[in-house]
Amino acid sequence: MAEAQNIPVGSTTAGSIAVAAESTVVSRMSAPPSFDVADFPVPHGREEEWRFTPLERLRGLHDGTAVANGDGVKVDVQAPEGVTVETVGRDDARLGRAGTPVDRIAAQAYSAFELAGVVTVPKETVLTEPIRIAVHGQGGTRFGHQVIELGAFAEAVVVIDHTGDAVLAANVDYVLGDGAKLTVVSVQDWDDKAVHVAQHNALVGRDASFKSVVVTFGGDVVRLHPRVTYAGPGGEAELFGLYFTDAGQHQEHRLLVTHNTPHCKSNVVYKGALQGDDAHAVWIGDVLIEAEAEGTDTYEMNRNLVLTDGARVDSVPNLEIETGEIVGAGHASATGRFDDEQLFYLMARGIPEHEARRLVVRGFFAELVQQIGVADVEERLLAKIEEELEASVA
Repeated sequence: MAEAQNIPVGSTTAGSIAVAAESTVVSRMSAPPSFDVADFPVPHGREEEWRFTPLERLRGLHDGTAVANGDGVKVDVQAPEGVTVETVGRDDARLGRAGTPVDRIAAQAYSAFELAGVVTVPKETVLTEPIRIAVHGQGGTRFGHQVIELGAFAEAVVVIDHTGDAVLAANVDYVLGDGAKLTVVSVQDWDDKAVHVAQHNALVGRDASFKSVVVTFGGDVVRLHPRVTYAGPGGEAELFGLYFTDAGQHQEHRLLVTHNTPHCKSNVVYKGALQGDDAHAVWIGDVLIEAEAEGTDTYEMNRNLVLTDGARVDSVPNLEIETGEIVGAGHASATGRFDDEQLFYLMARGIPEHEARRLVVRGFFAELVQQIGVADVEERLLAKIEEELEASVA
């Protein structure tokens, strides 16, 4: 296990910061899963899975004092013809199939939601337009559950867009049939005071392909927990993430890929930029290769670009391997300031410093934005990055 070192205020170090190794590895990388809130003690911030999270800013989601109230969250689903969109009760058998809660907030969300959304793409259906799910906070607190299921050999792109102001705890399940292909773009563009905590569970079928692109800009506290398991051999998972953490914000992404079947692949790339006092980004990347998962091929990487003094990054990649019969496994983490050589190169060619910085950041994020594959979403996110950068030089 390795943790990227925080950059001290006033540092002039250029390029990447070296990653220092720690001496312990978190066994199994997760608490025992359960749908019962009582199986999880109230966290106090000293626990490994909570030590980076500002519990006092979670509005009671972690200790049971938060209750659904106010106007909550409005969910609007726009889907192409042939897609089934349903609102179901708690007794629907499709809920919880992709994964079980692994912390108290996820269990609280599962125990407290009243109605769940289920979006189903029938087998062998290939969608040419994305499914769009708009989640808009209207104040108050809400617990939610969303299921997206693809039948065998179906193909779809889903865009989940979070806006407005709310305190939201939710579970999101992605279930992929054999040979299915699903791309999910989850955008967190909340107002400044919003709190969003969610567990994302993906169950990848035999020879299926799952791509997740998580984009986080807004909110006071955002804590997301994407998880992937495989239902059969030959599955592939790509987890991409982009976050821009501003002054006072806490953005935390905790990933777990469990290779539990043979001959599956995973690739994780998350990148973040930070600016402003008390901007705090946390990235935890866990990969577990179980004994039966022979032929696994996996890699994970996290890179962070610190734009101003006063920002903090905690980056912890973990890799646990229980079999030697694998194709490959590795991880990397780096945190640094602007590369002075890049800035000098651009400025020497007549580009003003603020414009040079914008070009460097755009280039830093470019490969991840291109993974989205939805033109209007890509344009909107590039515009958002420009807006954030303008604020940093204002």
